[in-house]
Amino acid sequence: MTTSTHLRTSPEKVRTSIPFRLDRLPWSRWHWLVVISLGITWILDGLEVTIIGSIAAVLTDARTLHLSSVQVASAGTAYLIGAVLGAFFFARLTDRFGRKLLFLITLSVYLLATVATAFSFNFLWFAACRFLTGTGIGGEYAAINSAVDELIPARMRGQVDLAINGSWWLGTAVGALLTTILLNPHLLPVNVGWRLAFALGAILGLGVLLVRRNLPESPRWLLMHGRFEEAERIVRQIESIVVKEKHLTALPETCETIEMHPVGMVSLKTLVRIILKEYPTRSLLGFSLLVGQAFLYNAIFFTYGLVLARFYRVPDEAIGLYLIPFAIGNCFGPLLLGRFFDTLGRRKMISFTYILPGILLVLTGWLFMRGSLTAVTQTLCWSVIFFFASAGASSAYLTVSEIFPLEVRAQAIALFYAVGTGASAVAPLLFGLLIQSGGAINVFFGYLLGAVVMAAAGGVEMVFGVDAERQSLEKVARPLSVSECFDEGHG
Repeated sequence: MTTSTHLRTSPEKVRTSIPFRLDRLPWSRWHWLVVISLGITWILDGLEVTIIGSIAAVLTDARTLHLSSVQVASAGTAYLIGAVLGAFFFARLTDRFGRKLLFLITLSVYLLATVATAFSFNFLWFAACRFLTGTGIGGEYAAINSAVDELIPARMRGQVDLAINGSWWLGTAVGALLTTILLNPHLLPVNVGWRLAFALGAILGLGVLLVRRNLPESPRWLLMHGRFEEAERIVRQIESIVVKEKHLTALPETCETIEMHPVGMVSLKTLVRIILKEYPTRSLLGFSLLVGQAFLYNAIFFTYGLVLARFYRVPDEAIGLYLIPFAIGNCFGPLLLGRFFDTLGRRKMISFTYILPGILLVLTGWLFMRGSLTAVTQTLCWSVIFFFASAGASSAYLTVSEIFPLEVRAQAIALFYAVGTGASAVAPLLFGLLIQSGGAINVFFGYLLGAVVMAAAGGVEMVFGVDAERQSLEKVARPLSVSECFDEGHG
């Protein structure tokens, strides 16, 4: 249905085809604009985490902030706690005031906090800035995942989501190269280079903020709030752009419609009812996937530099070089495996990319404990593990963003991100203590714990996974606003 837009069937109800018109659009430059301008969130997050991992040893230097290993790891925990609280706080605002307003606000919060981090003069200031930076990034997860899934065609949602989430590792590669240069004492003073790393990250974010202003509000969110005319206007504009770019005379028609009675913003009580009573197994699934990947990544990545420095005597200025192959493996995992999530299916691919990394981590941890690895082979082992684990981690955010109704999408993403990340926020501190003990066997037990948590999440996916591949969001989880199911023959 390309010309008949929406039909008011009663004073309270409207029948519309807008969601299905968005799903049937051919891929275009407009979709690339969405991917690039919104996907930058993960690049920024990867940049932040990499910088912290790379400068961990530098911050313990008496010429810088002179932090202990536990304080460095604690700053990572502060970042995660901020992300947890920011995710839930901004998610409520995202569902109330719209995707666009909030993905502008959350990026602004990140920018200000990152600049402030560059001026840190003691542990308390540094940790507070990391906390505030985390709130901005946490808020981004809810706003961005909601917007991306609601704008990308259903047939490509899996691979696009994985590619965007996997771009976290582009930020990692940039951070690794950046810190390799900025932490070189022959180029910059020790107490200057690490500060410039944060300042340059803020400059990147500022450029993206200017691009984001050109994106529209999510038409699906507008439908949820009864703003049908505005949603129709935006969809027509998108269709016009695509038709012109592709040199089409018309777009493929769709006969699918839904009848909506907009309910707008839902209460926390309704959110809890949906999560616990209407979708209990999906809730268990989302919790398991996010806890599994978050614990694994937070445990290893926040202390990556400490392991290389303590056990392999890698110089501070060279740590970034070891992050580059690790980042490449993580980046290519979602890119190369992503399309199989839309073809072979969610259940098979998600369980595979959770269980296999768990097995490989146990083997790598055993070799580490025996002293059989060098800094190079340790990095190669991690690169292989996280080639698969990064696809699994990306699919966790894809899962929680598509298996709950439209009206609670941002809040559901935030809730599971918050619970999952919060449950694993202790991981950097735990591994910091294990590394500080100096015993390889203690670190091995930490790796073993991470492997068990990751593989267990894969088992939950095998049992409770949702076959959402190539399905419209409205079919995967019926919106609360839909008063009548899909009408295949309505014209």
